[in-house]
Amino acid sequence: MSAVSTRLPDGRYGRSSDERADHKLKVLGSVLGVLMLALLGWFAWHYVAQNKISAEVITFDVGEHAVKVHLEVRKDAGASGYCTVRSQSEDGAEVGRADFRFGGDATRIDKLVTLRTTSPGTTAELLGCHAD
Repeated sequence: MSAVSTRLPDGRYGRSSDERADHKLKVLGSVLGVLMLALLGWFAWHYVAQNKISAEVITFDVGEHAVKVHLEVRKDAGASGYCTVRSQSEDGAEVGRADFRFGGDATRIDKLVTLRTTSPGTTAELLGCHAD
């Protein structure tokens, strides 16, 4: 005696509802993945291409009421902007913050700036630079 199968023949009646749902989810996942990569690429391009001024803290010297910061600024010729520097005390409280402006035709600027503080600071941190 042979066993009787209740399963439908493969390919005869189209895809099952599970297979259709799986296919739709795969298409949706692919579209969302491509959109996410495009958005990530746009943000990366915007950050690199539009950021016309950047800087780096080379050294800093803390004092009683001020922190002297040596900044190295790199920018496009003719671009102007500012960099924000802050200092924190030993317990992590912010004791000073200032914006320092940079302009002119030079593409690389080494500048010693003085950040006044409300109490002795222990750090000098570059928060970021922005072009005008």
